[in-house]
Amino acid sequence: MGLWDSLLNWLRSLFFKQEMELSLIGLQNAGKTSLVNAIATGGYTEDSIPTVGFNMRKVTKGNVTIKLWDIGGQRRFRTMWERYCRGVSAIVYVVDVADRDSVPIARTELLDLIMKPSLDGIPLLVLGNKIDKSEALSKQALVDQLGFQDVYE
Repeated sequence: MGLWDSLLNWLRSLFFKQEMELSLIGLQNAGKTSLVNAIATGGYTEDSIPTVGFNMRKVTKGNVTIKLWDIGGQRRFRTMWERYCRGVSAIVYVVDVADRDSVPIARTELLDLIMKPSLDGIPLLVLGNKIDKSEALSKQALVDQLGFQDVYE
């Protein structure tokens, strides 16, 4: 039966496109735009400029199309986060783990966001970015500072 299911799934993938929407949010300079560009182009450049408001980019890989919402992280844009996270397939919350001073603010903003009833049931990925920097927090230190000790596996 497993082989039959695999064959049917493969046939469906040939004819049916899959679409998803992701919202990338986080504080300013966390690396959201760089992540979107890396997903879209497969490469990284250091010449990104801060997002003012939001950017949207569609990326198609095979039969999968992903609409990526890159939402500005400056204080004045954080009130828009909920609006751009409603009804998406998943939320990617990007944290700059090399900017230790910003992690408590990132925690507060994240907790405020996930308490919104309109976002119940939407999967959340917290992505620690800039782990290659010498001053970066470890994975466990990030989990501790975000207060996720009970949910981390």
